[in-house]
Amino acid sequence: MIKAEWLKIFKTRKMLVSIVAVLFIPVMYAGMFLWAFWDPYAGMSDLPVAIVNEDSGAEMDGVKLDLGETLVEKLVDSKQFNFIEVSKEEAEKGLDGRDYYMILEIPENFSEHATTLLDEKPSKLVMNYIPNEGLNFLSSQIGETAMDRIRAEVNTQVSTTYAEKLFDSIATLGDGFTEAADGSLQLDEGAQKVANGAKDLKGYLEQLANSTIQLSDGTDKLVAGAQQAVEGASNLQQGVTQYTEGVAQVKEGLSTLNEKQSQIIDGTASIAQNAGALNSAATELTAGSAQVEAGINALTQQLQSALATMPEEQATALNQTLAQLQAGSASVHNGLSSLSAGTEKLQAGANQVNGGATQIAAGQAKVLAGANSLTAKSSELIQGSQQLVSGLNELASGTSTLNEGTTTLASKSGELAEGSATLAEGSTELADGTATLSGKLEEASEKASEVKANDDTYDMVGNPVEVEKDSVNPVANYGTGFAPYFISLGLFVGALLISIVFPLVEPAIRPKNGASWFTSKVVVLAVVGLIQSLLTVAVVKWGLGLEVQNMGYFILTALLTSYAFLALVQMLVSILGDPGRFVAIVVLILQLTTSAGTFPLELIPGPLQVFNTLLPMTYSVQAFKASISTGDMSFLFQNYAVLLGYMVVFLAITFGYFMLVHKKRYSKVAEEN
Repeated sequence: MIKAEWLKIFKTRKMLVSIVAVLFIPVMYAGMFLWAFWDPYAGMSDLPVAIVNEDSGAEMDGVKLDLGETLVEKLVDSKQFNFIEVSKEEAEKGLDGRDYYMILEIPENFSEHATTLLDEKPSKLVMNYIPNEGLNFLSSQIGETAMDRIRAEVNTQVSTTYAEKLFDSIATLGDGFTEAADGSLQLDEGAQKVANGAKDLKGYLEQLANSTIQLSDGTDKLVAGAQQAVEGASNLQQGVTQYTEGVAQVKEGLSTLNEKQSQIIDGTASIAQNAGALNSAATELTAGSAQVEAGINALTQQLQSALATMPEEQATALNQTLAQLQAGSASVHNGLSSLSAGTEKLQAGANQVNGGATQIAAGQAKVLAGANSLTAKSSELIQGSQQLVSGLNELASGTSTLNEGTTTLASKSGELAEGSATLAEGSTELADGTATLSGKLEEASEKASEVKANDDTYDMVGNPVEVEKDSVNPVANYGTGFAPYFISLGLFVGALLISIVFPLVEPAIRPKNGASWFTSKVVVLAVVGLIQSLLTVAVVKWGLGLEVQNMGYFILTALLTSYAFLALVQMLVSILGDPGRFVAIVVLILQLTTSAGTFPLELIPGPLQVFNTLLPMTYSVQAFKASISTGDMSFLFQNYAVLLGYMVVFLAITFGYFMLVHKKRYSKVAEEN
């Protein structure tokens, strides 16, 4: 029966030609589809894209920016598409007229927005991408991918521009750091001097505080001494008054004595005694006035240092008072000296009177003259004592003011000393801080000077990340990726078409049994499947240049796939006839949508994913991927096992069908004969 089947094929020219034509169907499907989709991106340079550049440029730090023009030049040179620079009107007209697949529009403010990075509200650079999706949707998707690359290119250009400005600023900053470091060294030197000066000032102010305390104590004593001087002057004034009154009384007595000379003789003894006492008192008074005068002079000298620290007005008033006090004390001393001299004379006269009454008249005249002179001097003494009392009162008032001032000076000088201590601490901290500042500025200057910027540096900042693709089981191009899908499709279509030109059930001669009948058909299909597989492998491998991991397994995969599909089609057509071919087409459609030959399984609708594990093309696609790209032998053998399982099941069902048909159809004929 096998021989009869082949003889029938070769004798029937129409069947032979049809079978030969069907042998090339898988080649046409797989080869043409793979050829068309082998590397579609290789022809992107022929895809017309309009560029509309309306960028008016901008200026940044005195540098002219024409990012739009630069971008157009780079895009044209890249030949990523067939970029054509036209006006906006021409671009819109060409897009509507299907002359361009898309428009790339660069707006007028493109470069201007690039200069706003450091503004409070920077503006992004915007490019308008206008695809004609109705003309070709896939081209618009490719355009979106290209736009991502263009955007990355623009980002790189803008970032590079800013990087150049940034590194220029860093260089300028480094120079500034150097100058600042030099200035900080001078500042540090000045701060050290300030710190040393503050320490010296602290010592001086502490000495001043101690001295003002001593001065305050001295002015307290001065106030007390002045008060005592005032009291002494008051007592002196009272004594002078009393003395003047005594002198007046002496004058009156002398006048009376002169009038009553006779009575003088009797009182000479008494006068002599009283004159001695008076002379002693005058002498003591003269010595006391000398001490007062000396004390006033010493007080004046002691106050000279205090007067230098007093306000000018007070110092002037106090100097005048001291001068008056000196003049008055001098007058008092002179008067008392005169008085002492007079009392001496009085004593001598009294002694003379006491010695001889004959000299009384002459002595009385002299005594009376002396009394008159003493009376005149007493008036001056009274006036001087009054001036002394007045001056000493002013001195007491001034010393009180001086005492208040020195007390305040002592208090404030203490606070000033405390403040100088704080100043010394702060100046020390300032010196430490300036030293640290100087060191840090020198360090910053060194770091800034280490920054060496060039075109490579700008490119690094503008495009810091490069993606290196390190694929596992790399696929060279679209054709290689789609080969498992299209080869499976071609072999299935070939199996389906062979069922049209070759009778899968009708025998060439009367079959002796179901097994021989089945075998005759399977052998023909096996040869057809072998030839289809080898032709497909040859065209794809050597015609299109498909690179495979293992050539032997690739051929075995094609052969096993072809046999599995032939077994499926043979089963459906043998059992169902023409409806079987319809079922085979439905199965083909389900396989094409669920085999994950194009998109990953997870991306197809959930209800369709159920068919993925139920249909043989899923496993043929996976087996081709393993033999072509991944080289995963374990996974390859798993798919082989499934395909063999499908083939065995389909052949077993077909074998059972032939056995059943032969029994029903030919066993009755044999019985009738």
